[in-house]
Amino acid sequence: MPSNTSRYPITDRPLSLAIVVSNAGTLQVSSAYRASGTLARLGAFVALTKPRIVELLLVTTVPTMVVAAGGWPSVRLLAATLTGGALSAGGANAANMYLDRDLDALMRRTQRRPLVTGAVSAPSALAFAMGLEAGAFLVLWLADNLLCAALALGAALFYVIVYTALLKRTSPQNIVIGGAAGAAPVLVGWAAVRGSLGWAPLLLFALVILWTPPHFWALAIRYRDDYARANVPMMPVVRSLQRTSWQILVYALGTLTSSAGFGVVAHMHWLYWVVAGAAGAVFVEFCGQLLLARSAAAAMKVFHWSITYLSLLFVAMAIDVLIR
Repeated sequence: MPSNTSRYPITDRPLSLAIVVSNAGTLQVSSAYRASGTLARLGAFVALTKPRIVELLLVTTVPTMVVAAGGWPSVRLLAATLTGGALSAGGANAANMYLDRDLDALMRRTQRRPLVTGAVSAPSALAFAMGLEAGAFLVLWLADNLLCAALALGAALFYVIVYTALLKRTSPQNIVIGGAAGAAPVLVGWAAVRGSLGWAPLLLFALVILWTPPHFWALAIRYRDDYARANVPMMPVVRSLQRTSWQILVYALGTLTSSAGFGVVAHMHWLYWVVAGAAGAVFVEFCGQLLLARSAAAAMKVFHWSITYLSLLFVAMAIDVLIR
């Protein structure tokens, strides 16, 4: 694990990117890391989907559907939307690992991913990703509607092509623009219920986009040396920690503004406002502490609370609707 005494210590100066030449296709992999057996191979394919990220995306989908429906949607609609959403997100993540396998081999945090260890071959991972996306589109189209399916596929393509292939290796704004893919599940959930979009889902979409930089940049501060080693221009690598921390705070304030806008447009009641205010205040406080401390420890507080904040906010909006 990286630490403050690693090759790229946490300082207040921008880091120069390391120039690394890597070819993941010729990577020599120790047999100790090769998956063996049916269960191990199945686990490797599951790992390609990044289950924890899929889980967080689904946390935003269900409450959005509850708000759109004004109560619990049908079990069939929930099951179809969650299944299709999970398949789509999993396929996008698998394609991301396929394209990023050379970077993953250079970063300590990702060196045990299936394509790096050899548990899954690159062609198999690509075929798996394409199969998941095809399955997701069919499930959402046939069980929900074409708009829902198109939104999910568009988000996956945006994540793979725009973020992973074009921006991640070239721009420190990669995660800002790429955050649109992670915000798409709220649009998918709303479209599954209503068959159309409106101001409420668009404000939720904006909320998740604005939430993404504080969430991801905080983690990138912790693994700053990893990204530098892999020549990835994440904000904490190419900008000072002070500037990064300021931007994290600004985006956190923007997230709170979007949560307020959604509350007004969606006619949220007292429970939502209490949770949004309290959880948002803690979010901003942790971001302020990061600006003062400029340390990996303070960054990880922002990272962990960002997940808690988003979960609390979406759970609160669902309960707010259900108890009316």
